[in-house]
Amino acid sequence: MSQFLKGLALVVRDYDEAIAYYCQSLGFNLEEDTDMGGGKRWVVVAPPGARECRFILAKAKNEAERAAVGNQTGGRVFLFLHTDNFEVDYQRMLQNGVRFVEQPRKEEYGQVVVFADLYGNRWDMVGARVKSPVDA
Repeated sequence: MSQFLKGLALVVRDYDEAIAYYCQSLGFNLEEDTDMGGGKRWVVVAPPGARECRFILAKAKNEAERAAVGNQTGGRVFLFLHTDNFEVDYQRMLQNGVRFVEQPRKEEYGQVVVFADLYGNRWDMVGARVKSPVDA
């Protein structure tokens, strides 16, 4: 048996502002935007090169959902964006107005920096660990 996460729902205030942010500021691809009637849409975005997990942008429809926008995990980092070119992506995101909440740092697992998205959700952007000649 094989399983994987196909998508994660991310509660947003507005479809169009979320599409603009995730596609323009973060560089994600808009993979689907289907009108479901009654003001509801099926909106799917994904990082470039993603093979499995995508984000379904789900517009908050009541007060409880609106209260969760930007705080789906109580302020903890809950999304982890892997990149194969940390410095290029970091600089591009800075130029696109992404709000980083710290400076990039090196950890055992790679280079990492925390940023907050349009709504305040906290993400780690992680670049692969660069092996030194000693590690080889």
